Amino acid sequence: MDTIFIRGLRVETVIGVHAWERQLERPLVFDLELGADTREAASSDRVRDAVDYAAVAETVTRIAKTLQPALLETLAEHLARQLFEDFPIQRLRLVIDKPGAVPDVKQVGVAIERVREDFSACG
Repeated sequence: MDTIFIRGLRVETVIGVHAWERQLERPLVFDLELGADTREAASSDRVRDAVDYAAVAETVTRIAKTLQPALLETLAEHLARQLFEDFPIQRLRLVIDKPGAVPDVKQVGVAIERVREDFSACG
């Protein structure tokens, strides 16, 4: 299994459980590791045979901006479902950092790991 990664994808969106958090956009920072077999893309040298990381980043951005949930956990799960639906990946590690969420803390966030089989029974 090969790994395609996107690190430090910054998206401004509304997220949070408190009313004051929902008044303005705040940054979220995404790190993704996508497990896929890259041999066909390496052989053909064509993006159509690869996991298009620009499209992955666009999907993450679109969902983060439109979903606007209260919890990072909810956002992470929605992203995982959509990424498995849209891209030929077999596993996903997703980290979402919410800068400034807790005073005097360098980073706060959530990390999830999923495999395609986690969603196959759900349709």
